[in-house]
Amino acid sequence: MRVDAVRATVNSMRPRQWTKNLVVFAPLVFAGLMTSPMAVVRAVAAFVALCALSGALYIVNDLLDATRDRVHAEKRSRPIAAGSLDTRVALGGALIAMAVATGAAAYLGVRFTTVVGAFALLQVAYVLWTKHQVVLDVMSIAAGFILRAVAGASAVGVPVSSWLLACAGLLALFLGLAKRRHELLTLEGSAHEHRPVLASYSMPLIDSMLSSVTAATIVTYALYTFFSTTGQQTHYLMLTVPFVVYGLFRYLYLVHRKNLGGAPEEVLLSDRPLITAIVSWVVVSAVVLYVR
Repeated sequence: MRVDAVRATVNSMRPRQWTKNLVVFAPLVFAGLMTSPMAVVRAVAAFVALCALSGALYIVNDLLDATRDRVHAEKRSRPIAAGSLDTRVALGGALIAMAVATGAAAYLGVRFTTVVGAFALLQVAYVLWTKHQVVLDVMSIAAGFILRAVAGASAVGVPVSSWLLACAGLLALFLGLAKRRHELLTLEGSAHEHRPVLASYSMPLIDSMLSSVTAATIVTYALYTFFSTTGQQTHYLMLTVPFVVYGLFRYLYLVHRKNLGGAPEEVLLSDRPLITAIVSWVVVSAVVLYVR
């Protein structure tokens, strides 16, 4: 395979989107297992498995959506839509990625494999059906984040925190709705041609949903710091709440005033105030959880 074909295949797997899979490390961190080498190795293996699986599914999604992507201002440059990646090469790349995901899942055991299988079925259902159903489309995205968190817990062998699942799901809803808002705003009259479900949304509806989900996310995370098992061990975790509040409000500012949000992974990796809030949250959380 030529170097340019390899590069195009990797681009079709959307490496920037793999930041979503960082959720698998949450159970490791909040269970206090960052100092356990074996737990870290298993969490990394889970991350690799989900990245490989996601990459394969992104390729399949791009193959199915190539026609619609060609009318999108940004997605028309994707290798498959642009015609710079041959279909057979793309499928070969997807199969290799699936093989990597299968090997990593086999190493992590039956429980993890079952969760990843459910994640794969959810993603297939999204590509074929739920992404065309109003509300169910963003709820499917949230369910994917929840399954990522469950997969992380399964990999390191710790109980799944209901608080963590709620926070992950609500944050995913927040990001998903912000993305739909951006698409509705930037594509305007042609929005439904790129993503048919956008015809069922309106700006007031999405803004109302965003407001509700933002409030729910803040309240849920605040309660998590007080009442989860981690919170009972040290209430100092509440010190991280201001960073979460600022991060959400900063993201809303970027969505409403800068018309961003179409690519959450790019926003999270490019906006300095937001990066500062995230890094501060990580540092304070680490101090609270690991410094005795």
